[in-house]
Amino acid sequence: MTSKFALGAKQTIAIGFAVIIFAGALLLMLPAASRNGESIPFLNALFTATSATCVTGLVVYDTWSQFSMFGQFVIMVLIQLGALGFMTIAILFSIVLKRRIGLKERSFLMEAVNSMQLSGAVRLVQHILIGTLIFETVGALILAKSFIPYFGLKKGLWFGLFHAVSAFCNAGFDLMGSISPYASLVPFSTNVTINVTVMSLIIIGGVGFIVWKDMIINKFNIRSYNLHTKIVLAFSSFLIVFGAVVFFILERNYAFAGMDLGEKILASLFQSVTPRTAGFNTVDNGALSEAGSLFTMLLMLVGGAPGSTAGGIKVTTFFILIMSVISYLRKQEDINIFKRRLPQNLVRRAYTNTILYLVLIFSGCFLILASQNFTLKEAMFETISAVGTVGLSMGITRDLDSLSKVAVILLMYSGRLGSLTLFMAVTEKRKVKLLRDPEEKIIIG
Repeated sequence: MTSKFALGAKQTIAIGFAVIIFAGALLLMLPAASRNGESIPFLNALFTATSATCVTGLVVYDTWSQFSMFGQFVIMVLIQLGALGFMTIAILFSIVLKRRIGLKERSFLMEAVNSMQLSGAVRLVQHILIGTLIFETVGALILAKSFIPYFGLKKGLWFGLFHAVSAFCNAGFDLMGSISPYASLVPFSTNVTINVTVMSLIIIGGVGFIVWKDMIINKFNIRSYNLHTKIVLAFSSFLIVFGAVVFFILERNYAFAGMDLGEKILASLFQSVTPRTAGFNTVDNGALSEAGSLFTMLLMLVGGAPGSTAGGIKVTTFFILIMSVISYLRKQEDINIFKRRLPQNLVRRAYTNTILYLVLIFSGCFLILASQNFTLKEAMFETISAVGTVGLSMGITRDLDSLSKVAVILLMYSGRLGSLTLFMAVTEKRKVKLLRDPEEKIIIG
């Protein structure tokens, strides 16, 4: 007999992430984790562990200045666990120990990596782990080569590895407090190698594991790609290029003032890529124009692709919303993309997911504004960054009070799980209604 307390896939994933976060918080509270040998308050440790596990990057401490090598290593491990998902790591141990992976584990794994089918989920995990190792290793070596002349061999190698993991996992944590606290990549804003490497890692990690698998199988035969891959690659490319053009136009006399043409182009590209849940910045976010700040919030809300290390409502969701509006205005019954028709339940899911995200953003922003005297722009930027697991901030994170920190922690947690997944985890064991009520129309618009 099945226990009435048996957990579903979504509930297991939600609890698993919570356990990792609390374990990480306890480790970060150890005196050995701090540079000064003193324990940090539990709420700050919980905030840092949540930000790392949920691959966000919002920080109440400068990572380099506050945490020892042990603390930095704990943060990097939390980032890796959060990005890959604990179910992926569990399957890895099962593969290494040659344990049989049952149907229940496979169904949980399918949910964890957003696989579209049960078969092949374990092989997808193998591709994820191998791909992650390759991309992070190559990225670490390239970054280390650039960092070693600045920081020396040992420190340069560590910086290369840490920032490669952080960039690929779209986490946004950095160790540049060694130069200046909370500096992110601003000291290297003109370094082409570091900028291009970090952007490449962010994009590769953000397109999603399902896209990787499709590209590995079909190589460069674009026509054979599934619809998901085509939408993610096409729309992500559009957002990056379009975003760079918009930032170049908006910020050339604001955040990019004083740069030459090449530096402005590089900064525009980076500013377009990083809001897609990465959290690094090469310019001061507080120096952005009002229009630039608003556009950054939009990109943070959209995020990356499903089944990736990125957060946000996802590019596929945003694309479906746009196409559904276009189809409605054209009075078309179906939403057709690349000669394929989308099922209606996907459209309902996209709208539901977006509304839930907006509710979370409004609620978080309201709590912060009710608790503290920040501007609406600062609070909105912070909450969108938290729920989108981005990590960009206008500098208010370390000034948050206890209530605001709790609100941001819950937003980061909800954003990493996905708002729809979180709400469904709470209501997973629902009763199915067998009879439908009579239909009646109402007036809208």
